[in-house]
Amino acid sequence: MSKGGRSGATSLISGVNVFQEKVFGNKESLFRQLGEGQHPGVLFITCSDSRINPNLLTQTEPGELFLLRNAGNLVPPRCSAPSGEAATVEYAVAHLKVRDVIVCGHAKCGAVAGLLNPTSLDTLPAVKSWLGHAAGVVEETDRVAAADPAADRLEIAVERNVLKQLDNLRTHPAVADALAAGRLRVHGWVYQFETGAVTAHDPSSERFVPLAEARREKFAAPTEAPSDAPPTNRSI
Repeated sequence: MSKGGRSGATSLISGVNVFQEKVFGNKESLFRQLGEGQHPGVLFITCSDSRINPNLLTQTEPGELFLLRNAGNLVPPRCSAPSGEAATVEYAVAHLKVRDVIVCGHAKCGAVAGLLNPTSLDTLPAVKSWLGHAAGVVEETDRVAAADPAADRLEIAVERNVLKQLDNLRTHPAVADALAAGRLRVHGWVYQFETGAVTAHDPSSERFVPLAEARREKFAAPTEAPSDAPPTNRSI
């Protein structure tokens, strides 16, 4: 497999061969267990960017994260028209009973960069339309940047976009109901893939702080799970 570059189909096939010959056997019992059903504890919403690997970042095994990925880690707000994002959120929260939802943005996000430079998307009309679900992020970025002219505008926009998507997430009935019942928590993260650093939004200070400094209770699973909730493999 290539390191940090392009991987063609041939190299992917080679990777599958390695998985079958050297990896699967060591995890066969896990996969047999997963054949009985999945019980993830977390819905992890992040970007489609090839530089982001949620399981590598969180050191989780198959079955622990329910993943939703798209350009810009966007969550369209509740509307009458169904979407893949709405279906995924509903399934994870209402059916799988995940205890945490994380919206994870990342450094140097091309989608967010497109928000800041909309003319760069003139040849990508579908992307331009899709980014409408981040409405207001540019204005919020400008407001924050005005108070700190030395700050990196893209970094600010990545954080503002995470907060916007958390707001959108809360409009979904399954999420609103679970939050009201006290069995769900939502979190905003930003991942710096060049350094491995992760920051998390701290609602009390309205800042993104290093994840290691975030108060542990903000990222723990609720103390009581609903009686019909299956056991989770791992809490955050």
